[in-house]
Amino acid sequence: MKTFLLNDLTNPQRHQLMASAVAPRPIAFASTIDKQGRVNLSPFSFFNIVSTNPPVAVFSVSRRGFDGSLKDTHLNVLEIPEVAINMVSYAMVQQMSLSSSQYPRDVNEFLKAGFNMSKCDGIQPPYVAEAPVVFECRVREIISLGGTGAAGNMIICDIDRIKVREELLDSAGKLDTTKIDLVGRMGDNWYCRASGEAVFQVTKPSRDPAIGIDQLPDHIKKSDLLSANDLGILGSLTSLPTEEAIETIDNSEEFISFKNSSRSASEMQIIIHQQIKSRIALDQTKTALEIAFWAKRLLEKEK
Repeated sequence: MKTFLLNDLTNPQRHQLMASAVAPRPIAFASTIDKQGRVNLSPFSFFNIVSTNPPVAVFSVSRRGFDGSLKDTHLNVLEIPEVAINMVSYAMVQQMSLSSSQYPRDVNEFLKAGFNMSKCDGIQPPYVAEAPVVFECRVREIISLGGTGAAGNMIICDIDRIKVREELLDSAGKLDTTKIDLVGRMGDNWYCRASGEAVFQVTKPSRDPAIGIDQLPDHIKKSDLLSANDLGILGSLTSLPTEEAIETIDNSEEFISFKNSSRSASEMQIIIHQQIKSRIALDQTKTALEIAFWAKRLLEKEK
């Protein structure tokens, strides 16, 4: 791997490298207001939720790279410490990008980008009516990370309310990940879209300790057919197969005929790994693990 010393890089070089590597990032499309009632709308991708109890979000507003000055969003929350964080769906990504142009402070980016303003329930800034989800926030603290160009300023926000478009809720009232169609920021001009085949589920390990990949048979860990993800799925199970389960595999018609075949050990291993991979794909992980440990004994006998 090539190593980069960040002190040897320019600000643009550091930004390109870091923003490309830490991606995709959610976008805080932040609407704020100053004491004169001037509204600002601007996107920031150094953003995330960091706590649910208490509910807290953080986004960073960097100083302008060319002169080190503070951006309008930062100036606004210094005056009125409130912000509506609008989430960004694919349907609004081009308008969102347009709003990031360097407009003077008295220009309303809602109007420039063609968004409709809606009144928040508990804070002064308006929210983007087209947004799928909106967080109404009060600024808890601002942490400056430096005084030079591109230095970040972490804006820590307490979330008071969350608005969700009703069509994005499922029958149980939960926000449906497959419907929200969010976009994420990547490096350079790249974005990604969290929808369709780009989103997938990974089952969380249970509270009981998983067996881990280190407990899998060597023939599984060294397989050319099974992927690292396959091994991760097998290793996520919480118990090794019992002797009874292995005996059941051994006495099944499918594997009795397999044992009595004239195949070589290497041929048998390939077929066994294909069987295990297919079981994993069918969400029959427990059976796949039982076959793996049954095969361990069989292959050791064939050596």
